[in-house]
Amino acid sequence: MKSSVVTIKDIAEKLKVSPSTVSRALGNHPRIGLKMRMQVQALAREMGYEPNSQAISFKQKRTSIIGVILPFIREDFFSSAISAIEMAAIAQDYTILFGQSLDDPEQEKKIVAAMKKQRVDGLIISLSKYTLNYDHLLSLHKYGIPVVYFDRVPPFKDAHKVFCNMHRGTVQMVNWLLSTKHRRIALINGPDSMPACKERLGGYIEALSKKQIKVDMQLVETTDLSSEQTTEAVARLLRLKKPPTAIISFNDYVHMDAARYALQQGVRVNEDIIFASYANLPVTSYIAFPPAASLEQFPFRQGEKAMELIIRAMHEQSDDFYTEEILPELVFSINK
Repeated sequence: MKSSVVTIKDIAEKLKVSPSTVSRALGNHPRIGLKMRMQVQALAREMGYEPNSQAISFKQKRTSIIGVILPFIREDFFSSAISAIEMAAIAQDYTILFGQSLDDPEQEKKIVAAMKKQRVDGLIISLSKYTLNYDHLLSLHKYGIPVVYFDRVPPFKDAHKVFCNMHRGTVQMVNWLLSTKHRRIALINGPDSMPACKERLGGYIEALSKKQIKVDMQLVETTDLSSEQTTEAVARLLRLKKPPTAIISFNDYVHMDAARYALQQGVRVNEDIIFASYANLPVTSYIAFPPAASLEQFPFRQGEKAMELIIRAMHEQSDDFYTEEILPELVFSINK
């Protein structure tokens, strides 16, 4: 059965000219006379001809597709970011090709390889929490595919990045707790592999040290962000001879697990122990015990900025690297 899709060859046969003449006429090539161009274009419209976008992309060496890789779309933070990215992409006549790494470096590598095969014009990525090797992303440079990292960014300088300054944000949060007379402040941090965790710890140590308060590393716990490890971290903190009077959690999801376990142990959340966290997710407005304060990281704005940077990187094709640092904001919810 003959395909119903109209091709350049079909138009050429009707007009009894060569396919190359039709192709040039459709592209308004100056070597083709005006009369022939008008004939070809009129017949193409009449026959319902549509250009082969893949062939055009191959010739132009661009596809108008931008790849986006996130750890999990189900998280409010990344849902907000992808909404901003897609809205900005549509405004610039780009299409988004999306994938989830599921916080698995091997899955991340597979998606990057697939997007390279699809010839994406650029890539926006928030790294898996376990990504330590960046070769699969750095290799995209030789194919002319720029990469913009956002939120979860690599530790090296030579990269396009959009991120919130977690060091400064943590200093701000600890200073607030110190101003409310807390001295036993605990930190439940995320995996050591994440640069943002090092920033949190650095800010925590700096804020305490500047107030000449000895840093007690028994008050610093880590979690892989799972409910089980978070529960174990809180249990260890509560068993200390001198338990904390304040707990800072890696993000609002970790806070919810931490607060739930504390409640089960008879702790009056935000009375016996003040809880604070990062992200300021909308979901915290609907839970019984939100963090007293949460550091807003502006995911929508990060998504917008990531899109701005990838457009700039694709168009300028410069050896320079662009960085957008967004200042977080401490948001209080204890009185809501």
